[in-house]
Amino acid sequence: MSEDLDNQEFNIETEELNKLLVIKRQKLDDLKNEGKDPFKIVKYDVSNHSNDIKENFDKMVGLDVSVAGRMMSRRIMGKASFCDIQDRNGRIQTYVSKNDIGEEEYVNFKRLDIGDIIGIEGKVFMTKTGEISIHATSVTLLSKCIQLLPEKFHGIKDTDLRYRQRYLDLIMNPEVKDAFFKRTAIMKSIRKFLDALGYLEVETPVLQTIAGGAAARPFKTHHNTLDIDMFLRISLELPLKRLIVGGFERVYEMSRVFRNEGISVRHNPEFTLLELYEAYTDYHGMMVLTENLIRTVTKEVLNNLLITCDDVEIDLEKPFERITMVDAVIKYVNIDFDKILDLEEARKIADDHNIKYEKRHGKGDILNMFFEKYVEEHLIQPTFILDYPVEISPLTKRKPDNPNYTERFELFIMAREFANAYSELNDPIDQRQRFEYQEALRAAGDEEANMIDEDFLTSLEYGMPPTGGMGIGIDRLVMLLTNSYSIRDVILFPTMRPKE
Repeated sequence: MSEDLDNQEFNIETEELNKLLVIKRQKLDDLKNEGKDPFKIVKYDVSNHSNDIKENFDKMVGLDVSVAGRMMSRRIMGKASFCDIQDRNGRIQTYVSKNDIGEEEYVNFKRLDIGDIIGIEGKVFMTKTGEISIHATSVTLLSKCIQLLPEKFHGIKDTDLRYRQRYLDLIMNPEVKDAFFKRTAIMKSIRKFLDALGYLEVETPVLQTIAGGAAARPFKTHHNTLDIDMFLRISLELPLKRLIVGGFERVYEMSRVFRNEGISVRHNPEFTLLELYEAYTDYHGMMVLTENLIRTVTKEVLNNLLITCDDVEIDLEKPFERITMVDAVIKYVNIDFDKILDLEEARKIADDHNIKYEKRHGKGDILNMFFEKYVEEHLIQPTFILDYPVEISPLTKRKPDNPNYTERFELFIMAREFANAYSELNDPIDQRQRFEYQEALRAAGDEEANMIDEDFLTSLEYGMPPTGGMGIGIDRLVMLLTNSYSIRDVILFPTMRPKE
């Protein structure tokens, strides 16, 4: 029976692979027959982790410790051996000697396989080569690995395999953990920031009878007991606004929403969204809050406001640029939509620039198409785009001096949208008209148009104070702050097409 699989070639034929798997399973059977079933062990006392020992070596040298983790490498050298243990924070070397743990236990140690989870008790010391290590006095098999890990020197290069088997990705590419540690730190920092401002974190329903608050296609399901169709929420907006009506002046929620749309490096069907609402402020107040939030969180998590993304330096310290959508199109296309008198003229200009539109699209829709085609790619440094057309902003207050536009902004960084905010529409009459317009769009084939939410309209009739609201896609923010190319790199278990 093979005692060491360290140097096996992992690009072998299926037949040989199966032989190695049989050997591993036979080892497990042997252990069980000897009364040493590792799966019967229910706990193990861990006193320290690898980084604790390394960072505090001067204080810990000579002390007894117990660590546990996955054995990732091993070097058998007669009566003594070395192995590397990987725990949640890194790796640490262990020196295992027959003279210290006894002949029988040393034989058991040599029967272990790469990937086995073991516990080590021993003293902290430094080898002659200067590596901080543990001199083992006891080795305990805690769980048997009966699969073969990928080739140890190259990790996992197949991104599809990494995303499908994230547990394997984390084992073989421990640096991947850093993005997810930062993700947790980012979310904690956001909560700390908002809590300090007096915001109340709340929870709203995931299952809704009306999918509202965003232009998106929902996932549909059916509630058997009530015998009604329901939707997974596409937004957090409408329930949170109901709470503003009820007197919660500052509320936020940070949780999953679901949109039945495409999958790409920027989109996953389920993603984490932060939405917050504050009474008695407007979209200017939301701009200040958004800028301060991103700056505070970045400083706290990265300790630096000059970050790198796709080899581009992004300066989050200087004030974010502010420009209206109309002025942005003037800047990059030299077309002033304020001077376009009617829809026919807008369509002609769209035709001249090969921009495709549908019969249902208004002048404001065409302005937004110009913005998406010609402007977004230039918005590398943080930029607030202000004053969106009313046609694409069904839940937003109109600008008092120009009712064709709304008090809405989106924040762009690296040509990507990071935040969406506005002065919330609190006029129930205007809101009903906007919903009816959206319903007409749905009837014309727009599956992403808003549905009429009668209860939300009723809530507005009771009176909602002037309110500012803002949403941030957490996954995209994590991508920015971890310099990650794909959204799948910052979601532990991204949505994948099932294997055939």
